[in-house]
Amino acid sequence: MRFMIIVKATKESEAGVMPKQELFAAMATYHEKLAKAGVLLDASGLQPSSKGWRVRYSGKKRSIVDGPFTESKELIAGFTMIQVKTREEAVEWARRFPNPAGEGVDAEIEVRQLFEMDDFEKNEDTDRFRKLEAERKK
Repeated sequence: MRFMIIVKATKESEAGVMPKQELFAAMATYHEKLAKAGVLLDASGLQPSSKGWRVRYSGKKRSIVDGPFTESKELIAGFTMIQVKTREEAVEWARRFPNPAGEGVDAEIEVRQLFEMDDFEKNEDTDRFRKLEAERKK
């Protein structure tokens, strides 16, 4: 089971303010523990939305909308991807995630389970994705 731990953006992260040293240290320690346990798949912070864009779909038309995006409470500042055996194990790892706003400050992270190919009906189209996944793992 794969899970994504999502760190929501703040006014500071959207302004490009780097995390304080103590938070960076806490994150490094946490991610080292994930790696040592063999459950860390990936982790990274994201640049501010001012350096990104969105693709807007309208019928068959696509248009590019450059950042920044005003609703920072709905933006993602970073993520950690883990692979564990159970939801309960994911909950325990998430509970240990350092407070992204700093200890003693109100904050929230979101955890979402990723779909696995076995969650989808087996057919010609999903088999194409299974083939891509197998090739990627080589």
